[in-house]
Amino acid sequence: MSPDIPEESPRSAAPIRLRLRLHFGDLLMLGPGKADLLEGIRDTGSIAAAGRGMSMSYKRAWSLVEDMNTAFRAPLVHSSRGGAHGGGASLTEMGEVVLAHYRRLEEITLQAGQDDIAAIEALLAP
Repeated sequence: MSPDIPEESPRSAAPIRLRLRLHFGDLLMLGPGKADLLEGIRDTGSIAAAGRGMSMSYKRAWSLVEDMNTAFRAPLVHSSRGGAHGGGASLTEMGEVVLAHYRRLEEITLQAGQDDIAAIEALLAP
């Protein structure tokens, strides 16, 4: 028997976030941070700028990109060094596919869990 659940949520105006982490053994963990980094690279054309946008050092951002590039069959990010013509970074086709699958999985999970999320939210203190 389940407890009575109020119909109105005490925080119905607050946005609900779902943070999904996929663990592929010891090979790779793909979660919201790496997905956000990939989006940042796609949107800015720069690993450094994407990292800065997440309050992350360039070294950390580059390390995460290297981890992802190594873990998949093909690199997710293509980068070119700076210099006179400037450098940059972009998502490869594989990067776009992985990011799209991850974001879609977030959407599916959030939609499928709406009833349980609402039940939990309804039990929060006002």
